Amino acid sequence: MIGRLKDLSRSRDGEWIVSFSTPEDIRELYDELAGKPVVVDLKKYSRKRSMEANRYCWVLVDQIAAKLNISKMEVYRQAIRDIGGVSDVVGVREKAVDAFRRSWEKNGLGWMTDILPSKREGWSNVVVYYGSSCYDQAQMHRLISNLQQDAEALGIPTITPEEEQRMLAQWGKKREGKKNDQDGSRND
Repeated sequence: MIGRLKDLSRSRDGEWIVSFSTPEDIRELYDELAGKPVVVDLKKYSRKRSMEANRYCWVLVDQIAAKLNISKMEVYRQAIRDIGGVSDVVGVREKAVDAFRRSWEKNGLGWMTDILPSKREGWSNVVVYYGSSCYDQAQMHRLISNLQQDAEALGIPTITPEEEQRMLAQWGKKREGKKNDQDGSRND
């Protein structure tokens, strides 16, 4: 659910009260959960990548894989490992590492893990990579740019910078239209 934080106050008993607005009709959800413990996960909204950008990413992955005679999965996963800002490092007890990795990697093709040593005895550091399905525009741009560089080095034609800008501009217009539909505002 996308919304906007509206107010923060403190009740007489010391609890914090957070209010937000959303264009979605959540009356049924409110009736179902009012007064019950809930889990709230607040994070900054970021624009998602466009499907056109996603298709172009996979075209590049396919062409690079064909040229190098390796799997598309290998190209895609290496491209994700090569860009910054799409991974975290998590400390995991050594006995739970395998189960944690299996669980993480069920999220999708690009959701991978690598193991790093830990100074803490009985623990491992697990590098968790996020797949491109959750990338914002900047992350997807980095992924595509790296794939374009690899493709060009192999003599594979890529789109021009103008075409790339058009693709990103088109993506921005689609996202802005959805945003306006969601919050009722307009940018005329």
